[in-house]
Amino acid sequence: MSFDRHLSRRSFLSFSALTAASALTGCASSANTVTSGDTTIIYRSPMRLFQSPGASSVPSGAELAVMYGPIEDGGFLIPAVPYEQIDPRYYRQRVVDPTGQPPGTIVVDTPSRFLYLVQSDGMAMRYGVGIGREGFAWQGSGVIQWRQKWPRWKPPNEMVARQPELVKYSIDNGGMEPGLKNPLGARALYIFSNGEDTLYRLHGNPDWRSIGKAVSSGCVRLMNQDIIDLYDRVPTKAPIVVWQ
Repeated sequence: MSFDRHLSRRSFLSFSALTAASALTGCASSANTVTSGDTTIIYRSPMRLFQSPGASSVPSGAELAVMYGPIEDGGFLIPAVPYEQIDPRYYRQRVVDPTGQPPGTIVVDTPSRFLYLVQSDGMAMRYGVGIGREGFAWQGSGVIQWRQKWPRWKPPNEMVARQPELVKYSIDNGGMEPGLKNPLGARALYIFSNGEDTLYRLHGNPDWRSIGKAVSSGCVRLMNQDIIDLYDRVPTKAPIVVWQ
C-alpha cells in the first residue's frame, strides 16, 4: 500500500476504520509466557512513580502542532493527532528522571501510563502510553532485540484461537501487511528476555484515544508520532524494564 498524493486530507483524518483496527492490537501471549525464573521482576511503590510539581515542561502549542502534525513516512501519510483532546501529561516531554535507571534504559511505568527513556543528564524523555488489559500484561526486564519500521502484524496463535476471525492474519498466513490500519502502527520494538522473545512489543497505534488507558491485548502502544521519535533515539540491544 503506497501513499496517494491525490487522496484528500479528510480521508486521512477519518479515524473510524483505524480505531476498529486498533482494537486488535494483541501482540503478546498471556503473562505466564515468561516466568519469574526467566526474568528479573522489579516492584516499586506507585507513590514513587509520579512526577513532583514543576518537574516537567509541557511543550507549547506551536511545538505540539509540529510534534503531532501529519507526517509522511514510508509511503504513508500519518494523520495529525488532535492533541488538544489528550491529557497534557501524556504529551512527549523531557522530565527529571524518576527511575534511577542507567542512561539509555527504557522504563515502562505501567501504573502511571508512562514510558521513560533515561538520558545522561539526569533527565528523561517521557511518553504517554496505552497498556494491556489486566491478565495480559508482561513485567520484568529485557532488551530491545529487534526494531522494525512499518512492521507486519502477526497475532500469536493463542489470540487467533480466541478470535478465529483473525486467522487470515496468523503467523502461518504471513500476518497483516504494513499500513495505517495495521495495529502495530509505524514502528515496533521487540522485547527479548534471556534470549527469548517475550512476544511483548512497544509499538505505534492509530488510535490516540487509547493513550493513558488499559485497552490493548498485551503490548505498550504509543501514538505513531511518538513511536517514530522513540525509534530514532533507541538502538538495538537497549535495556528495558517494565514495572507493574
